[in-house]
Amino acid sequence: MTLEPKVYIVGAGPGDPELITVKGSRILRTADVVLYTDSLVNDELIATAKPEAQVMQSSGMDLERQVEIMSKAVEAGRSVARVHTGDPAVYGAILEQMVLLKQRGVAYEIIPGVSSVFASAAVLGAELTVPDLTQTVILTRAEGRTPVPDREKLRGLASHHCTVALFLSATLAKKVVAEFLAAGWSEDTPVAVVQRATWPDQRIVRTTLAQLPADLRAAGITMHAMILAGWALDPGLVDKDAHRSKLYDKSFTHGYRKGVKPGE
Repeated sequence: MTLEPKVYIVGAGPGDPELITVKGSRILRTADVVLYTDSLVNDELIATAKPEAQVMQSSGMDLERQVEIMSKAVEAGRSVARVHTGDPAVYGAILEQMVLLKQRGVAYEIIPGVSSVFASAAVLGAELTVPDLTQTVILTRAEGRTPVPDREKLRGLASHHCTVALFLSATLAKKVVAEFLAAGWSEDTPVAVVQRATWPDQRIVRTTLAQLPADLRAAGITMHAMILAGWALDPGLVDKDAHRSKLYDKSFTHGYRKGVKPGE
């Protein structure tokens, strides 16, 4: 199967080469040019590119150079797989690529992938939206060299007391803890950190909000880590039957099943 001459922005998933979508895998195996985030995308995936494909690493290139390579390839009638880690829509820096590609009249398409936040939840055996506990997940990051809008400061987001997933924040653990405590979180709130989720060298640290900086320091974790915080991360939830959904309750009626009233 041949691909159209355009740029396919492909989410490669979190690390495990089997966690790319079927469509993403097909594009990677078929594309004429493969440009990939070499520090984060599994080489096993890239090895599935066809032998005659031009394969290049993006880590040593600036934005303009990447766009130039992709644009020239498409203009020459070739297909390009621009392979990103996780899902490209979350901290993927793809908008800036799309802007320049559109300016050049180069067509592109986004192929979603499995985000590290969901891969981390999976390896932790956690449900992030637990009935009667929390029904909201906030995906964000602590403010470092790159600022965040005033309305998205961590303290304000944490005030919702829901599950919070922190990208790119392992080096800012002290700041994270201070903001969460200022938002009224308890020091014993469960926190789980997954470094390099689904990779062979994956590491998991289960801790509490108060102990997060010390435990990250002890583990030597400073990058490639997802921080998940909130009571949905309590590992003891699987030991008690306390948070059932309405969907499968015997008395719950929906379009596919008539519920049974108590006593019937």
